[in-house]
Amino acid sequence: MDNRARGRGAAINTHNKFFKHEIEYISEDWQQWEEPAVNPKTQFIEEHSKTLLSVTDSPDLGHFHSINPYRGCEHGCIYCYARNSHEYWGYSAGLDFETKIIVKKNAPQLLEKLFNSKNWEPKVIHFSGNTDCYQPGEKKYRLTRQMLEICLRYRNPVSVLTKNALVLRDLDVLEKLAKLNLVHGAISITSLNEDLRSALEPRTVTGKRRLQVVKALHEAGVPMGVMTAPIIPGLNDHEIPAIVQAAAENGALWANYTIVRLNGAISTLFEEWIHHHFPDRAAKVLNQIAECHGGNLNDSQFGRRMVGEGNFAENIRQLHAHACRKHFKDAVLPGLDTTQFMRAGQMRLF
Repeated sequence: MDNRARGRGAAINTHNKFFKHEIEYISEDWQQWEEPAVNPKTQFIEEHSKTLLSVTDSPDLGHFHSINPYRGCEHGCIYCYARNSHEYWGYSAGLDFETKIIVKKNAPQLLEKLFNSKNWEPKVIHFSGNTDCYQPGEKKYRLTRQMLEICLRYRNPVSVLTKNALVLRDLDVLEKLAKLNLVHGAISITSLNEDLRSALEPRTVTGKRRLQVVKALHEAGVPMGVMTAPIIPGLNDHEIPAIVQAAAENGALWANYTIVRLNGAISTLFEEWIHHHFPDRAAKVLNQIAECHGGNLNDSQFGRRMVGEGNFAENIRQLHAHACRKHFKDAVLPGLDTTQFMRAGQMRLF
């Protein structure tokens, strides 16, 4: 019997490396208290945060300013690099990451406070630098929408990345931002194979639906791109040309990619997942991932960790580059305007 939680990416809760003490049960009585639920419900843990903006100076990303209104993500993507960050809050990178979602309820207030600070210089803010800002909980909490409305009022440029069609709920705000040259959008598309997508990213919309989202946002004037990420050699790398072509046909102006890396607890989760879902090719996929990262599944080396190295990584790079040259030959992505910022959201007098 398969006791895996339905609609979840992870099947287990991995050990939290920050825990110094663990409980070990010496009788079977523990089962009445600790037996994991086959279908655990999502819990939303509301908090009032002290800070909101994350600034990354990684050589791979540059000076990257991002906002994540949620910690953890119900989408349940098995490969997600953000899983490890859940351990900082006392949870597991496994099922906990998908079922215990920390909600920064005061995120909009913190953003407005930031914009009113005399030290704030307008710069592009990226929504979803870690977890998806349009994950299912956003339908209830509407934090992303509130913050987009604040960005519009203050005229601060934004970039939005998601894999959820819920972004179309905010089409009215995004269209207004687009008219002022204040927004870029991107949709993550990992596979157009629905069997793979449903196993890899269980609580996300289909690849076909994501292409429809690209088209709708493009038609609303939002400059769109697609992240074909992560590329998992031996699993979805052959889909690169089809995804890039479909993205361009639906209005995308660019496509980019990363190669999967399995740092920390993600390696344990991914290995269990692939042996369960694709036992016939598990060894091949794991070996090819390792070959892209100096012989290891994990990789923290700047420059290599995102795109890999070696023959498999080079084949992926060339395949992706060729598809982009073919389908984005004359595409131009407009820059975002930081000159319109209005502190306190006050309208300028003309």
